[in-house]
Amino acid sequence: MTRKPILTVFNMGEGQTAPDAQGKLDHASVSLMGKLEMEIAQLSAEDASVFMEEYGIKELSLNRMINLSYDLLQVQTFFTVGEDEVRAWTTKRGATAAESAAEIHTDLQRGFVRAEVVAYEDLISLGSMNEAKAKGKFRLEGKEYLVKDGDIMHVRSSL
Repeated sequence: MTRKPILTVFNMGEGQTAPDAQGKLDHASVSLMGKLEMEIAQLSAEDASVFMEEYGIKELSLNRMINLSYDLLQVQTFFTVGEDEVRAWTTKRGATAAESAAEIHTDLQRGFVRAEVVAYEDLISLGSMNEAKAKGKFRLEGKEYLVKDGDIMHVRSSL
């Protein structure tokens, strides 16, 4: 009927067991307890972890649904960081740096010179962009660089 990706969401009540969808559906599915998770989301982190453990919830379903949706759509996220703003951008998996630059603005793709790239994990573990540069984790990449999920990228353009 359709070629669009499908994700089935089962919203369960407390005490209900999730239907056994393994092998019965030809697409991804997720079961969640929407009302309970809404209440958990309003708790402090400490209280939320107690409730999640009590109900056997390893990860809130919002995160699972986002990850499944990204998988279905074959997209990933990269970031741009400025003095006063951090932005997340979505691009197709396997996109080049120039193609990803077009997600920000098409002029950046047309005038693409290079991308300054650092991996998210490296930036977080090292604590700053200066430290990432000092440790050699900050790279200059060309048009054909394949952007990875979580890359932090600054695009240099001639326009």
